[in-house]
Parts: sequence; C-alpha cells; structure tokens
Amino acid sequence: MWLSDFRVVLPEAVLPRGSVRIEGERIAEIAAHPVPGAALEGDGLILMPGFIDMHGDMIEREVEPRPNVRMPLELGLHDLDRRLKVAGVTTGYAAVSFNPKSAYGHMRSYEHSKEMLRALKAMRPELKVDHRVHARFEVNYPNALAVVEELIADGTVDLVSLTDHTPGQGQYRDLERLTERTRLEQGLSDREARAAVQARIAEKQRQAGDLAATLRAISATCAAHGIALASHDDDTVDKVALMQSLGATISEFPVTPEAAGAARTRGLLTAMGAPNALRGESYSGNLSARDAHAAGLLDILAADYHPSAILPAVLILAKSDPQGLSGAARLASANPARALGLSDRGEIATGKPADLVIADDTGVGHVRATVRNGRKIFSDGSILLRAEAPRREHA
Repeated sequence: MWLSDFRVVLPEAVLPRGSVRIEGERIAEIAAHPVPGAALEGDGLILMPGFIDMHGDMIEREVEPRPNVRMPLELGLHDLDRRLKVAGVTTGYAAVSFNPKSAYGHMRSYEHSKEMLRALKAMRPELKVDHRVHARFEVNYPNALAVVEELIADGTVDLVSLTDHTPGQGQYRDLERLTERTRLEQGLSDREARAAVQARIAEKQRQAGDLAATLRAISATCAAHGIALASHDDDTVDKVALMQSLGATISEFPVTPEAAGAARTRGLLTAMGAPNALRGESYSGNLSARDAHAAGLLDILAADYHPSAILPAVLILAKSDPQGLSGAARLASANPARALGLSDRGEIATGKPADLVIADDTGVGHVRATVRNGRKIFSDGSILLRAEAPRREHA
C-alpha cells in the first residue's frame, strides 16, 4: 500500500511531498511525489522512522506506580507497551537496575529485577513494540555480577551499562543538591541526610579493589556475547578513557562538556535524555542536551523517564540542527540503531522494516500513528486508511 503526500524524513533529506510504499513488513518503494489512489493521504503530515529508545526507566513505575503498591507484571508490561507505542517508539530497551541499596529499595533488588526482565522477554510475542532489555549494573555492588552474567548467558539482556551513583562524582557531583534531594526523598533531617551521603562515599572507598575486578569481568562477559556496553554519567576525561578501555562504545548522559567532548574524541556515541532536550536543562543541574547538540556532541536521544518527550525534543533540535529534521530524527532512530548493532532498522529506506511514525508539528508536536513491521500499532483516531470506513454511530 502507498502512504502518499507526507513530509518523508529520509536519512539525509526530507521529501516535502513524498510517498512510501509498504509491502508486507517492509518498505518497498519511495517516491518524491504524491501517488494517486494511495491507501493513506498524509496531507503534509510528517513520516519519520520509528523511534529506537535505548534507555527508558519507566518499567519500574508501571509495575509499582506508588511505593509498595505492586501491580501484576502482566498489567504493568502491557501499560509500558502502550506508553511506548503512543510515543512513537517501535524498539524500546527497558532499563532495569540491579542496585538493592538504591532509593528504590526492593524494586531494584536482584530477584525483583530478574523477575521483571524475564517476564518482559516471555511476553514479547504478544506486545506491539519490540521490547529489549538494558541492564544497568551499579558497579559498587559486586554481587550483581553473577546475576548479570546469568542473564546475558540465557539471552535475557541486550545492552549493559555501568553506573556509579556514588556521591561526589558522576550524576551526583553536586553534594549539596544530592543532600537536599536525599533529605526530601527519605524524610531525613539535614544532619541525617549528610551522614547518609558520607556513608555512601565511604562504602565506595572500601570497595575500590572489588570494583576494578568487577568492571573487568563485566567487560569480558559483554565482549564474549556481543553485548553492547555503555558507560553512565561520565564526568571527567579520565573516566571516559577508563570506560573506553573496558570496551564501552556509548557514553550515556555525560554530565560535563569535557566528558562529552572526550567521548566524541575517543569514538564513543553520546546519549542524552529527550526530557533534558525538551526542557533545555538537566533536572540534576548537569550538561544541557541542547548545549551538547549545539556543540556537535549529541548523538542519541533516549526517553530516559518520559517517552512522550522524544518527538517534541526532535522537533526542537531540528530548528538548529545543520541538517534540519533529518539530522534531528537520526538522534532517535538511525544513530541508536548503529550504536546497538541494529542494522536492520532506523531509517526509511527500501528493504528496511516499515517501522514508522506519523506525526504533526503543531504546538509541541503529536504522534498521530505508529507503524511497526508494516502494521499500525497505534492511532489517535485521526489517521484512517482508505479500507477503514468510519464507524457509524447508533441512534
């Protein structure tokens, strides 16, 4: 079937009144002009590649929407699927942490995280989005090593990131900001919050030897199984160099311009949050995604904690991107595909899967419909194929 008269976003250009023909699950033909009798008339809407989200933190909150209020995994995973497809995501990596001492407590315990990931893998055939697993390994807790090795060996994990949330570096370089956040989140006095932060720093120092061994083991396991490895919250040139030496090819959420620049120099792709790009600032007070983009240091947009921010972020960055909408769209499609080894997707091109987003750019922008493998998996009701007659209202 033909989708006609769209602003078709190709890897290097936009066809102002282009058309795309879908045969089965794949893109069969692309035309630079409208096609008469098409199954769907775009009337100037945007047609871009389906979004590939390499880091989405939503799964935990879908399963437990309030502290200690746990929903059935099946319900939570269907809700996650719905949330992603409405945002235009066709391939999504659920980022699950193994860090039982985090503020999220049991939600990031080894057993609970394993249970969520295995449930997600088991449900993949009935979900609409292509769901994959991003295991976030907190390097300060070496006992998680055996769990991650187990999940990689049985095919549950598709991406691993090495995270370090020790106060005083990375995401939490600003100790005063972290102390205040700890006080509010845990209901502590200022003195108690400061003591908690210092205890975390002391624990990191005690585990320094184990940490180095853990990093090497994780790196070797990922390399042996062909799993992409990402660093997280790089804040210094030295940390980027260390992560690259361990085999990291992606620098997630670099927190300083210096770290982002070092990642670029060393050939790592940088990933930052779409909410950061949309708002123009990091909620942690770190590097702005817009500033990184303006400096030519942003490669990938990730949902982070809010997938609906991806389209608006792409549209905002398109205004300043040297290649306009094509360049900005690559941040959420072709670039993450390349970083994650997904050579079969990420762009509108003949022979590629028909993973597509139909959107408008009014206001902040809205996803009108999402297509995966040639099948519509979401529509807001405004997009009708010629074969779909409007429902008749009964008197």
